[in-house]
Formats: sequence, structure tokens, C-alpha cells
Amino acid sequence: MTRVDETLFEGEHYLGRPADHTDKIITRRAELVKEIPGFCNKNLRLLEIGSGNGATLLLMSPEMKECLGVDIYEGHKKVFEEIKAEQGVTNCSVVIKNVEEQDLFDGKPAEKFDRLICFEVIEHFNDDRHVKRFTRWLKPGALCAISVPNKWWIFETHGARLPLLPWNRVPFFSWLPRPIHERFSNARIYTRSRIKRLLEESGFEILEIKYITAPMDVLKEGALKRFLVKNVFGNNTTGIPFLSTSIFITAKVKDSQ
Repeated sequence: MTRVDETLFEGEHYLGRPADHTDKIITRRAELVKEIPGFCNKNLRLLEIGSGNGATLLLMSPEMKECLGVDIYEGHKKVFEEIKAEQGVTNCSVVIKNVEEQDLFDGKPAEKFDRLICFEVIEHFNDDRHVKRFTRWLKPGALCAISVPNKWWIFETHGARLPLLPWNRVPFFSWLPRPIHERFSNARIYTRSRIKRLLEESGFEILEIKYITAPMDVLKEGALKRFLVKNVFGNNTTGIPFLSTSIFITAKVKDSQ
């Protein structure tokens, strides 16, 4: 969930608009996941929390034995099934559940997953401490790739409900103190220290944290976009927080979970 060209809610959950299958952010995330040592394995099962239209899940499917996506919105599943059929993918499926409230296994014994991906989802939870629930569906030592919006990107990636300002991407709004930002924003936003602390308290061991370079997907195709992508935003990651839309965390479930 990375763009807000359309306003979409499921109950009280702000969903935004899933990135398109052709968007750079999708391929960029997948490339970063595939770079994690040992993450991809055709004998292992992958779980995606907040799979949206399945864009990332389908990209990862050739690398894994089985892929399961979980999403809150039925409409996303319909799009996923259409694209899955077009691509002839047979090892991916999606279920509709609210992971803040529902058990993925419905309380029944089930084989836990070896790998997890979860991109731009945690910030939409009513309470982000529910990320701890992920560990009940993962094996001890399971590798995880998680991303959240970066506070220091110039624009508010999920938009905000700002009085007297119809444009919801006001520059530097995300830099305001947390109480002000979260009063008007459509989703939370994170610093490296904030997401690190949340995941560690939720049963994860942090292995690496990177800044994902802004993909420039919201810019119209043209000379300006080509110049920026080539000269400023070309690499998958950056050491400059101001050039990054998201924080990418590699973690694993603590063995004691």
C-alpha cells in the first residue's frame, strides 16, 4: 500500500491504493528481498501480510515452494486472482482476514511459515503493537522482510486530512512532531529507531535496516522522471534518508518465540 490516488477504507482501516504490478516500488522491494542471504528457497513457504493485489507475492512465487497472501479487502483478492490466472501461477493464494483481530489458522493446528514479507502495512494498523501477532504464524528463526514509510522523506506518502488544504501531499508535513502528524495523517510514519524498537519488542531480531530509494512512481513519464531516476533515484537503496520513501528491515523471529 504505497499510493493514495484513491481513498479506500475497509471499516475503520485506511487502505490507500495498492501499487500497480508494473510500479518500480514493487520490483525494487522484490529485488531487495532476493538479495537477503538464504531468504529464497524453493523448499520453503512464504507468508505476505497485507498482500494487496498480490503484485509482490506473484513476483516472489518462482523463488518459493508456496506463497500465501493475507489481505483485509475482498476487492484486492479479485484482482490478484485475475492476474494469477493470466500468469499461470499455481503456488500462490490469498485469504481475506483482519490480522489484528483474526487468527490466520482459525485456532487449528497448522504448519507455520518459513518466510514473511510485509510492505507498507503496519502503519495502517489501529495499534501497531499487533505486529507481535505475526510471530504466531512463523517458525522460530523465520526470516522476515518488512517495510514502513520513512519519516524523513519530503512528502507524506499516505496523504493526510489537512484543514483548508485539498492537496494531501504537503511537503515536510511528515517531519512534524508525532502527535501533530498522527492527528491528521492517514497512516503512521516511522524513524529507524521507532520501527526497530517496535519489532524488537514484538519478538523479532533485527538483522539489517536500509532506506529504500524513492521509486518516483507518482511522477508522470517524461524527461524529468527519466533524469531523476537515472541520476538521483536509480539505486534500490540510499544512505540519504531524504531520498527514501520507506525503511526496509530484514529480521528474524527470535528462537524463543
